[in-house]
Amino acid sequence: MHSGISGALYSVHKAKEKRRRRSVTMADQANLKSFQKQPTIFLNKKKSASKGRKSLRYTREVGLGFKTPREAIEGTYIDKKCPFTGDVSIRGRILTGTVIKNKMQRTIVVRRDYLHYIRKYNRFEKRHRNMSVHLSPAFRDVEIGDVVTIGECRPLSKTVRFNVLKVSKGNSTKKSFKKF
Repeated sequence: MHSGISGALYSVHKAKEKRRRRSVTMADQANLKSFQKQPTIFLNKKKSASKGRKSLRYTREVGLGFKTPREAIEGTYIDKKCPFTGDVSIRGRILTGTVIKNKMQRTIVVRRDYLHYIRKYNRFEKRHRNMSVHLSPAFRDVEIGDVVTIGECRPLSKTVRFNVLKVSKGNSTKKSFKKF
């Protein structure tokens, strides 16, 4: 047979392998402990909703010339740290950088390149900083190498102090130096 495994046991083993290999999306995962709702929307309204809008959703303009993405207006995600649908205001610095990692949930690592002047040699040297940035679910398909515009907000966690405001596609080289 198959190296000592009986037929029934083999089929169970194959089924487990198949389940393990299947890709899991965020929609499939129901691992959030609390009921997902926007705090600004009251869900227990006595009147029926008007026929014009299918559902209530809180969105806002962040200002500074940045448009609210269509996915933020029409989407169904709940993110309290999103600058378009949550309770986070953008103030302070507006920076740009390149995405180098996107393995965290709703957080990416952005590389910012700059030149540092050395007076003794009258020359510049290349330096960079990595920073963790919150990425709203409104921005889909963000890949390594994309150029993002980020805005400063209040501290969202121990390391996150910036929020993505705009994503523009870039080349997918990981450590290429680009001065912004």
